[in-house]
Formats: sequence, structure tokens, C-alpha cells
Amino acid sequence: MSGHAFFEAIGVAFEFAGVLAMALGFIVAVVISLVAWRHHRSGTVAFRTLRETFGGVILLGLEILVAADLVKTVTSSPTLTDAVVLGIIVLIRTILSFSLQVEIDGVAPWKRALVTGPQVLAQAARRAGEPPATS
Repeated sequence: MSGHAFFEAIGVAFEFAGVLAMALGFIVAVVISLVAWRHHRSGTVAFRTLRETFGGVILLGLEILVAADLVKTVTSSPTLTDAVVLGIIVLIRTILSFSLQVEIDGVAPWKRALVTGPQVLAQAARRAGEPPATS
């Protein structure tokens, strides 16, 4: 197998892995959500669990697909048009990843550092219905 064919196969494998991660991840996210619903008997908790879990799975799949695009770029000799199209695809996937991450975390990445440690614990305690511990 030549080097070019090998890297083409790697690119296809990355694409397959990205799609497979999203498909299997959806099934796992639904199962986890059903378990959360059964445990809490709350549609809100189940929906939040499904949304966060599947959002993470989509992020993983998109990252793998971006890697596949990068491998394709390295292994091919693209024309300027091919490079522009590939750049646009990577840009769209990156924007999708960014917006999904903001949606899952509920905070922009540059503000994430402000929501740390004690704030996260206090939010978790509020969700659980317990008063937060004070020191």
C-alpha cells in the first residue's frame, strides 16, 4: 500500500469514526436519559441529561470529522477551489462546535474561568435542593 493510499484510508477511517461516534453516542445518550428519567421521574432532568450528553457526542463527532478533513488536506493536492471549500467546511464545523460548547456549558469559553469551583458546587447544591455548604 502506497503512502498516499494509506493516508486516504486513514481519512476515510476518521470520517467513519466521526459518524459512528455520533450514531452510537445518540443511542447511549438516549439510554442515559431514560435512566435519569426513571430515577428522577422528571422530564426536565431527563431532557437536560439527553441534551448535554448528546451535545457532547456531537462535539466529539465534529472534532473527529475536522481531523478527517485535515488528513484529506495533507494527503491530496487540492486546487485553490478545493482548499477554499475545505476551509469553509472546517470553519462551519468549528462554529458548530463552538456554539454547541456554549449551549452545553451555558457560558462562553472566555467567561468559563469565572464560573469555577465554589460557584459550580453552589449550583449543583441548588439543583439538588440542598443548601450549599459554607466555610
